[in-house]
Amino acid sequence: MSIAQSHNAPNQTLPDPTRQPVFVTSEIYRFSTYGPKHPLAIPRVSSCTDLVRAMGWLNPAIVVQAPMAQVSQLTRFHDPAYLAALQQAEQDQSVSDAVRTRYRIGADGNPVYREVFSRPATSAGGTMLAANMLAHGGIIHCPGGGTHHGRPDRASGFCYLNDPVLAILQWLDLGLRRIVYLDIDAHHGDGVQDAFHNEPRVLCISVHEAGRWPGTGLASDRGGGYARNFPVPQGFNDTEMRHLMHHAILPMIERAQPEAILLQSGADALEEDPLARLSLSNNAHHSVVRAIMKLTPRLLVVGGGGYNPYTTARCWAGIWAALNDFPIPQQIPKPAETVLRALVYNRAAGRNPPEHWFTTLQDQPREGPVRQEIIDLAAQFADEVRQ
Repeated sequence: MSIAQSHNAPNQTLPDPTRQPVFVTSEIYRFSTYGPKHPLAIPRVSSCTDLVRAMGWLNPAIVVQAPMAQVSQLTRFHDPAYLAALQQAEQDQSVSDAVRTRYRIGADGNPVYREVFSRPATSAGGTMLAANMLAHGGIIHCPGGGTHHGRPDRASGFCYLNDPVLAILQWLDLGLRRIVYLDIDAHHGDGVQDAFHNEPRVLCISVHEAGRWPGTGLASDRGGGYARNFPVPQGFNDTEMRHLMHHAILPMIERAQPEAILLQSGADALEEDPLARLSLSNNAHHSVVRAIMKLTPRLLVVGGGGYNPYTTARCWAGIWAALNDFPIPQQIPKPAETVLRALVYNRAAGRNPPEHWFTTLQDQPREGPVRQEIIDLAAQFADEVRQ
């Protein structure tokens, strides 16, 4: 049974993503939080959804409510005992020391919270549904996805399940043989790379901050031959991202001739994010989207990191604009401004937010010099790109 046929799927007519891009979301994110002091205390998916709707960019006919994946579907990648522990943690709102130690639920920044199973299962359900809907091609944006650190039998890096892995497995089950996973989150996409170690049908490309948690993803790490890692230095700017894309990543993708691309568009690589030290503007994310759209018949864009609600919502809303070729106005309309002014951000930057966080979607570009280490990083892959 496909996830679109599961009894957990909403009673909805699914739009055709080959006709126009589809937006997958869920109301579970609106009222769900990891806890008041956690980086994921902020609203992200709901803010993005509200923002694109307020911009007049969200035709109800192309909005799909993400279903909660069934356990039987999640076991395509995840250990049944681990899934049972997550469900029990949600029911009890606590875990034993043994469960905490074994599965890292309630440890390492992976708290027990009200929807500790339901929310990640909905993220997985939405991303898997999107992969299924793309069987015949098209474009889907699913900002609730992107939990790229999740492991088969434990929580990791705020991620309890790994929805990108589950979506890619869905594509493999559909018979696709050339898949590219591109990850531009500030943190290495370790869970996805490890899941497809030695898998020739999946090319995993990750651009991430060097030395940032989880500390993996060295340029020399090829993931069994089918991963390409670009660890970049602090202060990584728009010009440097463009250099990597044009001199290494886009030629790599073109050479792979992918039947499908899954883009993990974590917004924590933006300069204003508190959990990384990269310096991209959201123009970089939007440019990546526009570039890869031309290289595949199937494109699934998911969310990921992003711990500043203003910059994350603006970035992901701009991605939706890029996917639809909507022009972004210099000043957004009042209903969209109202959405952004209603956000609460309990960090120092949130006490006196700059006015452009309320009135614009598109950042000023953050151009700069292309440092030698970026040139050298791209050059490491030059020979294979030319072949």
